[in-house]
Amino acid sequence: MSTGVRLGPVSYLVLGLIEMRGPSTPYDLKRMVQLSVGNFWPFPHTQLYEEPKRLAQAGLLEETREESGRRRRHYAITEAGRRPFAEWLSEPVTTPTEYRDLGLLKLFFAELATPEAVLALAHEQAVAQRAQLAGYEAIVARFSGRPELAQRVRAAELGVRLARAAAEFWEDVVERESRADAA
Repeated sequence: MSTGVRLGPVSYLVLGLIEMRGPSTPYDLKRMVQLSVGNFWPFPHTQLYEEPKRLAQAGLLEETREESGRRRRHYAITEAGRRPFAEWLSEPVTTPTEYRDLGLLKLFFAELATPEAVLALAHEQAVAQRAQLAGYEAIVARFSGRPELAQRVRAAELGVRLARAAAEFWEDVVERESRADAA
């Protein structure tokens, strides 16, 4: 469906969050992203302040502004916004999962680093992945008893699996690098 405006992942993220949550300010969106999709869909949060304006100009969101006080802008989804969002949800995802990891990029070039630097990198990454794992596990524990959130919990469950695998991977690198140093 052509809306006359180009829609990308952040556009759909904004439309979806507002559809789920109801009228929201950009700050509300930022907080919701930090507590949910920000765990697996990183992007510059400044887009959450510009994208709603753009979508409102295209008629996909309706903007209201507080008359007094901070004069915050609240955005609500319109029928014109629901249509492309629903269409996007029903489209198949044919692209492979993107995995951007600065630690892996550095590991790729590890032969150019000192063994101490590689060991430090692996240790830092193992600790970071364990922390991320704990975060995902907390989300699952907090929301797993709520059937209406089952699909969102499943997204966090994948986060648990990926973070656990990454933590174990980096712990293996620590072990191998430690053995290599001892040899």
